[in-house]
Amino acid sequence: RPQMSIEIRPSQERGKADFGWLQSLHSFSFGSYYDAKHMGYSALRVINDDRVAPGAGFETHSHKDMEILSYVLHGEIAHKDNQGNITQLPAGEFQLMSAGSGIAHSEFNPLQRPLHFLQIWIKPNVLGQQPSYQQKNFGDTPGFTLVASPDGTHGSLVIKQNARIFQVLLEPGEINSVTTTAERHYYLHLIEGNLSLDGVALTPGDGAKISHQERVKIVSNHQAVRALWFDLP
Repeated sequence: RPQMSIEIRPSQERGKADFGWLQSLHSFSFGSYYDAKHMGYSALRVINDDRVAPGAGFETHSHKDMEILSYVLHGEIAHKDNQGNITQLPAGEFQLMSAGSGIAHSEFNPLQRPLHFLQIWIKPNVLGQQPSYQQKNFGDTPGFTLVASPDGTHGSLVIKQNARIFQVLLEPGEINSVTTTAERHYYLHLIEGNLSLDGVALTPGDGAKISHQERVKIVSNHQAVRALWFDLP
């Protein structure tokens, strides 16, 4: 059987982009940052940790055949797209755009304070579909909260891929044993707090690729933890 594996993607080794109005950290190759060893993981293609200056933002641009999930950590996004969606995303909100056959959108920081959000790209398992838009706040329920799934289970956003994404909120000193299957791939992205994953220490911005495991033990250390957990094909 394949070797059990946990591979850490350290925060400080991420790609960096500085456009003045935008500071971005790339867990995987993106834009002018290219690293052949970090082209994504399973269907997970992009995790960008973006900070946008007050009043600045991404001008209208297009995407095709990509599931694009945004998670607002601080501040607010003003979203506009050519499907007629004009919305505000406050902190705590998740947005899922299924680009499908093509969607054009802009994202701005309308506030007088910085915007901090994660932009995540998942490769879809069907191409050329009608574009769609979903938005939801999943609250601050402790533990693992399902945010996106193929079938919209428990009110989750519907993603066009055999993937499940969870918001993870842990109390200080909490111990979680997560059942995994050896056939699937898992990725943990730590946002806030410190934790240990099967004894390996992670700090904010770190990621972990997990494969061929049947169980992982997640222990939050002396602070509350916020993270995202990806269950991937």
